[in-house]
Amino acid sequence: MAHSLQGLGKIPELRKRLLYTLGMLAVYRLGIFVTVPGIDREIMSNFIRYGETGLLGLADMFSGGAVSQMSVFALGVMPYISASIIFQLLGVVIPALERLQKEGDQGRRKINQYTRYATVALSIIQGFGISVWLQSLNAQAGTEHLVRLTGFTFKFLTVLSLTSGTLLLMWMGEQISDRGIGNGISMIIFAGIVAQLPTAVVRTFELSTLAGGKLAPLTLLMILILIIVTIGIIVFFERAQRRIPVQYAKKVVGRKLYGGQTTSLPLKINTSGVIPPIFASSILMFPATISNLFPGATWVMWLQSALIPGEMLYNVVYVALIVFFTFFYTAVTFNPVDVADNLKKNGGFVPGIRAGKATADYIDRVLSRITVGGAIYISAVCVLPTILQQQFGVPFYFGGTSLLIVVGVALDLVAQIESHLISRNYEGFAGAHGPRMRGRRDGG
Repeated sequence: MAHSLQGLGKIPELRKRLLYTLGMLAVYRLGIFVTVPGIDREIMSNFIRYGETGLLGLADMFSGGAVSQMSVFALGVMPYISASIIFQLLGVVIPALERLQKEGDQGRRKINQYTRYATVALSIIQGFGISVWLQSLNAQAGTEHLVRLTGFTFKFLTVLSLTSGTLLLMWMGEQISDRGIGNGISMIIFAGIVAQLPTAVVRTFELSTLAGGKLAPLTLLMILILIIVTIGIIVFFERAQRRIPVQYAKKVVGRKLYGGQTTSLPLKINTSGVIPPIFASSILMFPATISNLFPGATWVMWLQSALIPGEMLYNVVYVALIVFFTFFYTAVTFNPVDVADNLKKNGGFVPGIRAGKATADYIDRVLSRITVGGAIYISAVCVLPTILQQQFGVPFYFGGTSLLIVVGVALDLVAQIESHLISRNYEGFAGAHGPRMRGRRDGG
């Protein structure tokens, strides 16, 4: 391990990427404390703290505590994620977007440009909804002095601040992906959750009988065991693979004989990674933000009471969205037809399966079966621990969704760092005799 850590500093490119990523995340954490003009941060923080059993707590978790601070980063990267979802779905039904997706880098850049425009529009809508909601809180006891500005000025400043914050985070995420290490958007969410873990530990301790709360020490021990077991399950399934045997035919080139070796095509149980719970949470939080435009309406009160994490309707919709995005994102990122064509071009074949379309159908059938298991695994990890912890009022940061994101992104990050080390003849984090970390790219 010591030798591997020394290797991190000996590779200039990797060192620059790590420092760049850390620098961007440091700027993100500093921006959390830049409050929207006209907001009393202390009153807002107390309001979120006592109301974090609902979607406010979930939004605060994904924004890294920006909602409780009512920071310029309060919207986080969720508008960008929502815009990405919209264009990925539209790419299935609109032929023009489907053609752009198949045009390579040029088409991808065009879609990214459309996604940025949609991000601006969604940020403006959500920012306006939040400004109306914040002003409505002035009529409630305990938060009557939350907003110090009134009228159009406050709405304009709020929309401008929140939209600018989201665009800055979007740019930072893209820069991390291009010039840093790891997926930029996932790294921002990861950093926000990890930064809140110490606070979550303190709040959980305050709930125990040791600090005058109601939780018995045995209950705390059970919660700790549940967290450890959940992390173990996540690590196991994130590294699990279904290996399809592949053989290559022998061929003669000149006077040499090539091929004839046997290898395997690894398919990850969870090909989609942490994307499904992030997408599902983004979809669930968007209607709640829109409902802020109509404070006091009957349907708004029903929506806020129904979409509480841990409630039946929320869990059913959440699981349905996770299953959908697991299959959808797997279909977008992994094309069995392309894999079968590449095998055929290189003289590879699956034993007992005819090359070409039959191989593509076989890979698709195997992938669909293991994706069912992956969807069940993600749904269980995201919902079951949260249901149990909701009974005790434990903060969201120890829920299944947050643990899945933290562990999944950490495994992917370590896998990318290890690939840099191995490419420069350094041992991985596990050493020469230890197991290799497998990232999402290893599955395709």
